Amino acid sequence: MDAKEKRQLKWTLALGIALLPPIWAVLSGAAGITTGSVALICAGVYVANGNRKKDAIKISVGFLLGDLWAIIAVFIMEMLKWNPNVELYLTLFVMGGLAVLIGETIPKIIYTPSWLCGWAIGLTILGPLPVKEFRSLPLQIAIAMLVGVFYVGVGVDAFQKWLLNILNRKG
Repeated sequence: MDAKEKRQLKWTLALGIALLPPIWAVLSGAAGITTGSVALICAGVYVANGNRKKDAIKISVGFLLGDLWAIIAVFIMEMLKWNPNVELYLTLFVMGGLAVLIGETIPKIIYTPSWLCGWAIGLTILGPLPVKEFRSLPLQIAIAMLVGVFYVGVGVDAFQKWLLNILNRKG
């Protein structure tokens, strides 16, 4: 790749990142979604997987399972009446192991890293709250996860490719 191609990649990516995610930030806030920034984390996982559009569904499945896993984990820890550190350790031990075993058994359907990342996202947001106070937060998280994969991840990649195509047209 020559210097001109590198420069074009850098500038078209910068424009895509500067243009598209802020639209989501404004729209998510206007729609009452308080977890909008989750989209950027999820887009990062999509990009780290190589911007492979063919993997977008299994990455999304992983994120949504992570969101569900967080709900279940908080519920379990809320029900247990043990030392909080023991509850935390045992819950993470069992559920983390199960997530890997399930995800790696059906890798064509589930991208295990997104499941684990989604679980961490969910625990970060939901963990400090009692289950009865979750309200719409799990749904908001799920929406932001999907927006991260499809709008920010796939969308910015498509936008960049479109711009590069325009810049490199002959005649």
